[in-house]
Amino acid sequence: MAYRYLEEIRIASGNVNLYGDLQIPVTADAVVVFVHGSGSSRFSKRNREVAALLQRHHFGTLLFDLLTMEEDMHYYNRLDIDLLTKRLVDVTAWIESFEATKGIPIGYFGTGTGAAAALQAAAKLPQINAVVSGSGRAHLAIDVLHRVNIPTLLIVGSLHEDILQLNKKAFAAMVCKKKLEIVEGANHLFEEPGKLEIVSELACTWFKKYLLPMNSFKQDKCFTN
Repeated sequence: MAYRYLEEIRIASGNVNLYGDLQIPVTADAVVVFVHGSGSSRFSKRNREVAALLQRHHFGTLLFDLLTMEEDMHYYNRLDIDLLTKRLVDVTAWIESFEATKGIPIGYFGTGTGAAAALQAAAKLPQINAVVSGSGRAHLAIDVLHRVNIPTLLIVGSLHEDILQLNKKAFAAMVCKKKLEIVEGANHLFEEPGKLEIVSELACTWFKKYLLPMNSFKQDKCFTN
């Protein structure tokens, strides 16, 4: 695959620098920002697998760390949704000004607490076009979910009853175009055989439908093999 940008990047946010991996295929018509949850990082194998599929289907991806290594050592930072949201807003502004991504639609793929930050940022930023939450803690943004007005997909495994019920609660609070996909036989990390592939395909299909410009909509399906 040919890329017009494939580098590690550094983004200033307040008094810290955030690091990420920006991968923009030459065919990319949009970019998806991965907002991972507590205890994860931009090196997450699961997120990288989802990102790889999106890249094959004309999306750029940015995987970055919301917290510095020092900040991540303190659990309370991982649950500070306002801090995570501010960082995401700063990263989004950077994407909008960077030459390789300037002027193309932006979407968010959030996991864990990162999903709450993605939804909270989407409620603030009219330029965000679509959100996908994979086993996310969307309920942590419950106070602003009624202000999210872009297409939002919640994906959750059927085996994690607590997360499933919390996602149903968040889903009920949303008034935007929305969908709740329950992956049967999957836990919250989608580690069972074939389940992460299902998540990847669901996310890819959602972003193709709601993130790509209509005049460049790609009709090929999001198969992982």
